[in-house]
Amino acid sequence: MQINPKLIKKQFEKSFNSYDQNAIVQKIMAEKLVKNLFSIKTDFNSILELGCGTGILTKELVKNINFKTYSANDLVEKSKKFVSEIVPNAQFYCGNALKIKPQKNIDLIISNAMFQWFNNLENICSHCKKQLNSDGILAFSTFSDNNFKEIKDLTGLSLDYKTFDEIKNIVKKEFEILYAEEFEHTLSFNTPLELLAHMKNTGVNSLTTQHWTFKEVKEFCDKYKEKFPQITLTYSPVIIICKAISTTL
Repeated sequence: MQINPKLIKKQFEKSFNSYDQNAIVQKIMAEKLVKNLFSIKTDFNSILELGCGTGILTKELVKNINFKTYSANDLVEKSKKFVSEIVPNAQFYCGNALKIKPQKNIDLIISNAMFQWFNNLENICSHCKKQLNSDGILAFSTFSDNNFKEIKDLTGLSLDYKTFDEIKNIVKKEFEILYAEEFEHTLSFNTPLELLAHMKNTGVNSLTTQHWTFKEVKEFCDKYKEKFPQITLTYSPVIIICKAISTTL
Protein backbone atom coordinates (compact mmCIF):
# COMPACT_ATOMS: atom_id res chain seq x y z
CA MET A 1 0.00 0.00 0.00
CA GLN A 2 1.27 3.46 -0.92
CA ILE A 3 1.57 5.65 2.15
CA ASN A 4 0.10 9.17 1.99
CA PRO A 5 2.00 11.53 4.36
CA LYS A 6 -0.67 14.25 4.06
CA LEU A 7 -3.37 11.81 5.16
CA ILE A 8 -1.21 10.54 8.03
CA LYS A 9 -0.63 14.10 9.21
CA LYS A 10 -4.33 14.93 9.00
CA GLN A 11 -5.49 11.84 10.90
CA PHE A 12 -2.89 12.12 13.66
CA GLU A 13 -3.60 15.82 14.09
CA LYS A 14 -7.28 14.98 14.58
CA SER A 15 -6.43 12.33 17.18
CA PHE A 16 -4.11 14.40 19.38
CA ASN A 17 -6.72 15.29 22.02
CA SER A 18 -7.70 11.64 22.46
CA TYR A 19 -4.37 9.98 21.72
CA ASP A 20 -2.87 9.58 25.19
CA GLN A 21 -6.02 8.02 26.65
CA ASN A 22 -6.18 5.45 23.84
CA ALA A 23 -2.51 4.76 23.02
CA ILE A 24 -2.27 1.81 25.41
CA VAL A 25 0.07 -0.28 23.29
CA GLN A 26 2.17 2.69 22.21
CA LYS A 27 2.82 3.48 25.89
CA ILE A 28 3.93 -0.09 26.53
CA MET A 29 6.25 0.15 23.52
CA ALA A 30 7.76 3.43 24.75
CA GLU A 31 8.37 1.96 28.19
CA LYS A 32 10.02 -1.16 26.77
CA LEU A 33 12.12 0.86 24.36
CA VAL A 34 13.51 3.15 27.08
CA LYS A 35 13.90 0.35 29.64
CA ASN A 36 16.09 -1.66 27.30
CA LEU A 37 17.98 1.42 26.13
CA PHE A 38 18.67 2.23 29.80
CA SER A 39 20.29 -1.19 30.24
CA ILE A 40 22.67 -0.40 27.36
CA LYS A 41 23.46 3.29 27.84
CA THR A 42 22.06 6.06 30.02
CA ASP A 43 24.00 9.20 29.03
CA PHE A 44 23.94 11.01 25.69
CA ASN A 45 25.15 14.42 24.60
CA SER A 46 22.49 14.87 21.92
CA ILE A 47 19.18 13.13 21.25
CA LEU A 48 16.87 13.37 18.25
CA GLU A 49 13.36 11.95 18.62
CA LEU A 50 11.46 11.25 15.40
CA GLY A 51 7.66 11.29 15.41
CA CYS A 52 7.36 12.73 18.91
CA GLY A 53 3.58 13.22 18.72
CA THR A 54 2.08 14.03 22.12
CA GLY A 55 5.30 13.22 23.99
CA ILE A 56 4.64 9.69 25.26
CA LEU A 57 8.21 8.60 24.48
CA THR A 58 9.65 11.99 25.44
CA LYS A 59 8.30 11.61 28.99
CA GLU A 60 9.89 8.16 29.36
CA LEU A 61 13.24 9.44 28.12
CA VAL A 62 13.29 12.43 30.46
CA LYS A 63 12.58 10.13 33.44
CA ASN A 64 15.30 7.62 32.63
CA ILE A 65 17.97 8.99 30.27
CA ASN A 66 20.48 11.82 30.75
CA PHE A 67 21.21 14.22 27.89
CA LYS A 68 22.59 17.68 27.15
CA THR A 69 20.60 18.67 24.06
CA TYR A 70 17.23 17.41 22.84
CA SER A 71 15.71 17.72 19.38
CA ALA A 72 12.31 16.46 18.32
CA ASN A 73 10.47 16.04 15.05
CA ASP A 74 6.91 15.43 13.92
CA LEU A 75 4.72 15.99 10.88
CA VAL A 76 2.26 17.88 13.07
CA GLU A 77 3.24 21.38 14.19
CA LYS A 78 1.09 21.00 17.33
CA SER A 79 3.63 18.47 18.64
CA LYS A 80 5.98 21.33 19.46
CA LYS A 81 3.71 22.42 22.32
CA PHE A 82 3.65 18.94 23.87
CA VAL A 83 7.42 18.49 23.67
CA SER A 84 8.16 22.01 24.95
CA GLU A 85 6.15 21.29 28.10
CA ILE A 86 8.39 18.26 28.78
CA VAL A 87 11.74 19.63 27.53
CA PRO A 88 11.44 23.44 27.54
CA ASN A 89 14.63 24.06 25.54
CA ALA A 90 14.03 21.34 22.94
CA GLN A 91 14.70 22.14 19.29
CA PHE A 92 11.66 21.20 17.19
CA TYR A 93 11.70 20.27 13.50
CA CYS A 94 8.33 20.03 11.77
CA GLY A 95 8.09 17.87 8.67
CA ASN A 96 8.99 14.53 7.13
CA ALA A 97 11.82 12.94 9.12
CA LEU A 98 13.65 12.19 5.88
CA LYS A 99 13.68 15.87 4.89
CA ILE A 100 14.49 17.75 8.09
CA LYS A 101 18.03 19.04 8.68
CA PRO A 102 18.85 18.70 12.39
CA GLN A 103 22.18 19.41 14.04
CA LYS A 104 25.03 17.09 13.20
CA ASN A 105 26.81 14.67 15.54
CA ILE A 106 23.75 13.09 17.14
CA ASP A 107 24.41 10.40 19.76
CA LEU A 108 20.92 8.87 19.83
CA ILE A 109 18.08 8.81 17.34
CA ILE A 110 14.95 7.32 18.86
CA SER A 111 11.40 6.79 17.63
CA ASN A 112 8.30 5.06 18.92
CA ALA A 113 5.61 3.45 16.75
CA MET A 114 6.47 5.53 13.70
CA PHE A 115 8.84 3.67 11.36
CA GLN A 116 5.97 1.61 9.87
CA TRP A 117 4.76 4.80 8.16
CA PHE A 118 7.85 4.94 5.93
CA ASN A 119 7.56 3.32 2.51
CA ASN A 120 11.10 1.99 2.78
CA LEU A 121 12.68 0.90 6.07
CA GLU A 122 16.12 0.70 4.45
CA ASN A 123 15.95 4.38 3.52
CA ILE A 124 15.13 5.61 7.01
CA CYS A 125 17.81 3.37 8.59
CA SER A 126 20.42 4.64 6.13
CA HIS A 127 19.29 8.23 6.67
CA CYS A 128 19.57 7.87 10.44
CA LYS A 129 23.05 6.40 10.21
CA LYS A 130 24.27 9.44 8.26
CA GLN A 131 23.06 11.72 11.06
CA LEU A 132 24.61 9.72 13.89
CA ASN A 133 28.08 9.90 15.38
CA SER A 134 30.34 6.99 14.47
CA ASP A 135 29.28 5.12 17.63
CA GLY A 136 25.74 6.51 17.71
CA ILE A 137 22.68 4.50 18.63
CA LEU A 138 19.39 4.09 16.77
CA ALA A 139 16.50 2.89 18.94
CA PHE A 140 13.04 2.43 17.49
CA SER A 141 9.83 0.50 17.78
CA THR A 142 7.59 -0.53 14.92
CA PHE A 143 5.23 -3.39 14.06
CA SER A 144 5.66 -6.77 12.38
CA ASP A 145 3.43 -8.53 9.87
CA ASN A 146 0.79 -9.78 12.35
CA ASN A 147 -0.20 -6.25 13.28
CA PHE A 148 -3.95 -5.60 12.94
CA LYS A 149 -4.34 -9.05 11.41
CA GLU A 150 -8.09 -8.95 12.06
CA ILE A 151 -8.48 -5.78 9.98
CA LYS A 152 -6.41 -7.20 7.15
CA ASP A 153 -8.45 -10.43 7.12
CA LEU A 154 -11.71 -8.52 6.79
CA THR A 155 -10.82 -5.55 4.57
CA GLY A 156 -7.52 -6.38 2.90
CA LEU A 157 -6.19 -3.02 4.11
CA SER A 158 -2.72 -3.13 5.65
CA LEU A 159 0.59 -1.37 5.64
CA ASP A 160 3.52 -3.27 4.14
CA TYR A 161 4.58 -4.72 7.46
CA LYS A 162 7.79 -6.75 7.50
CA THR A 163 8.37 -9.93 9.47
CA PHE A 164 10.57 -9.69 12.56
CA ASP A 165 13.42 -11.41 10.70
CA GLU A 166 13.05 -9.09 7.70
CA ILE A 167 13.25 -6.04 9.96
CA LYS A 168 16.38 -7.35 11.67
CA ASN A 169 18.04 -8.21 8.34
CA ILE A 170 17.40 -4.69 7.01
CA VAL A 171 18.82 -3.10 10.15
CA LYS A 172 21.91 -5.34 10.07
CA LYS A 173 23.00 -3.77 6.76
CA GLU A 174 23.88 -0.53 8.55
CA PHE A 175 23.92 -1.36 12.27
CA GLU A 176 24.97 -3.85 14.90
CA ILE A 177 21.84 -4.97 16.73
CA LEU A 178 22.20 -4.62 20.50
CA TYR A 179 18.64 -5.62 21.41
CA ALA A 180 15.68 -6.97 19.45
CA GLU A 181 12.27 -8.11 20.64
CA GLU A 182 8.92 -8.98 19.11
CA PHE A 183 5.75 -9.40 21.15
CA GLU A 184 1.98 -9.36 20.77
CA HIS A 185 -0.60 -7.37 22.70
CA THR A 186 -4.29 -7.93 22.10
CA LEU A 187 -6.94 -5.39 23.02
CA SER A 188 -10.56 -6.40 23.60
CA PHE A 189 -13.65 -4.30 22.89
CA ASN A 190 -17.36 -4.62 23.56
CA THR A 191 -18.32 -3.86 19.96
CA PRO A 192 -16.64 -3.38 16.57
CA LEU A 193 -17.69 0.29 16.74
CA GLU A 194 -15.57 0.69 19.88
CA LEU A 195 -12.67 -0.87 18.00
CA LEU A 196 -13.09 1.58 15.10
CA ALA A 197 -13.23 4.47 17.56
CA HIS A 198 -10.00 3.24 19.16
CA MET A 199 -8.27 3.25 15.77
CA LYS A 200 -9.57 6.74 15.00
CA ASN A 201 -8.50 8.05 18.41
CA THR A 202 -4.94 6.80 17.92
CA GLY A 203 -4.62 8.15 14.37
CA VAL A 204 -4.07 4.77 12.75
CA ASN A 205 -7.09 5.01 10.45
CA SER A 206 -4.78 6.51 7.81
CA LEU A 207 -4.86 3.64 5.35
CA THR A 208 -7.44 5.08 3.00
CA THR A 209 -9.06 8.41 2.12
CA GLN A 210 -12.38 6.64 1.58
CA HIS A 211 -15.17 7.57 3.99
CA TRP A 212 -17.39 4.62 4.86
CA THR A 213 -21.13 4.94 4.53
CA PHE A 214 -23.43 3.87 7.35
CA LYS A 215 -24.15 0.69 5.39
CA GLU A 216 -20.44 -0.09 5.01
CA VAL A 217 -19.80 0.46 8.72
CA LYS A 218 -22.69 -1.86 9.59
CA GLU A 219 -21.41 -4.51 7.17
CA PHE A 220 -17.93 -4.25 8.71
CA CYS A 221 -19.33 -4.61 12.24
CA ASP A 222 -21.51 -7.58 11.27
CA LYS A 223 -18.60 -9.36 9.57
CA TYR A 224 -16.29 -8.63 12.51
CA LYS A 225 -18.71 -10.12 15.04
CA GLU A 226 -19.26 -13.14 12.80
CA LYS A 227 -15.56 -13.88 12.30
CA PHE A 228 -14.32 -12.74 15.72
CA PRO A 229 -16.99 -13.41 18.39
CA GLN A 230 -14.52 -11.95 20.88
CA ILE A 231 -13.97 -8.44 19.53
CA THR A 232 -10.19 -8.16 19.53
CA LEU A 233 -7.47 -6.15 17.82
CA THR A 234 -3.95 -7.56 17.71
CA TYR A 235 -0.84 -5.43 17.88
CA SER A 236 2.57 -6.98 17.11
CA PRO A 237 5.25 -4.51 18.26
CA VAL A 238 8.96 -4.82 17.52
CA ILE A 239 11.69 -3.18 19.59
CA ILE A 240 15.10 -2.58 17.99
CA ILE A 241 18.17 -0.96 19.55
CA CYS A 242 21.28 -0.89 17.40
CA LYS A 243 24.67 0.74 17.04
CA ALA A 244 26.02 2.29 13.87
CA ILE A 245 28.66 0.17 12.13
CA SER A 246 31.74 2.23 11.42
CA THR A 247 32.83 2.28 7.77
CA THR A 248 36.31 3.56 8.67
CA LEU A 249 39.09 1.10 7.82
